[in-house]
Amino acid sequence: MTSVTDVSPARPAFRLTRAFQGFERLVVPALLIAGWEAFARSGMLPPALLPAPSAVLHALGDWVFGFDETTQTYSGHWLRDALASALRVFGGFALASFLGILAGVAIGWSRLFEKTLEPTLQMLRPIPPVSWIPLAIIWFGIADKPAIFLVFLGAFFPVLMNSIHGVKTVDHNLVRAGAMMGANSRQMLTDIVLPAALPSIFAGLRIAVGSAWMLTVTAEMVAVKSGLGYVLWDSYYFLRYDIVLAAMISIGLLGYLSDLGLKAIMGRTLRWQQTTTVQGRAG
Repeated sequence: MTSVTDVSPARPAFRLTRAFQGFERLVVPALLIAGWEAFARSGMLPPALLPAPSAVLHALGDWVFGFDETTQTYSGHWLRDALASALRVFGGFALASFLGILAGVAIGWSRLFEKTLEPTLQMLRPIPPVSWIPLAIIWFGIADKPAIFLVFLGAFFPVLMNSIHGVKTVDHNLVRAGAMMGANSRQMLTDIVLPAALPSIFAGLRIAVGSAWMLTVTAEMVAVKSGLGYVLWDSYYFLRYDIVLAAMISIGLLGYLSDLGLKAIMGRTLRWQQTTTVQGRAG
């Protein structure tokens, strides 16, 4: 039986390692911010054109907490704007994930779907999502729907392509083993192929959520009158580049948190893969 005193000496070393890893992650952002602050204060560009990080953080703080109303009509409304963008992102992303995985698995598994669906989808894939903006506005008007539609277009194809790749690259020995054990086509698909394709599918989801944030900002600049993208574009018209940069930071932070959430889900779902990897390295 392991006592408390047996494991306690390892805890300080573990905490020190975790602290060092956290410090490593902060080195590059700290250097970038310090260099940006120094350059902004050097006077090589007017402060209005390149606000210092301190000015941007002040604008972001007022946008979030509304302590001195320097961001004017946006003061204290960051949560409302961020929530509006997040709802559009996750609405379009959820739809793209469902249909992208469904179509990708079908195309990867069935020759019939590959011949009938894939040519049309591959023809649509190179069309930039932003080129759909005029049609999205005509079809859906100025509201959330065109933004969700554009997010869907930007997120759908990464999920689709990675799902196809994941299914098509499943180890054929696994499929043969399932057939030898008497599994039918449905069982092989649900119990063998899908679990083996999940790493590739999750890679597509992570790419898609980044694309979703990019597309919702683009849509909000043109087709919507709320959200982080709208604030960014509106602030540009009034030459408030501190708010523009604050909006960019907000989008980057929310996109990063979205990716962290997907990584956490992936870690729990693919726990078997991590175990296999650790055992393979130990061997």
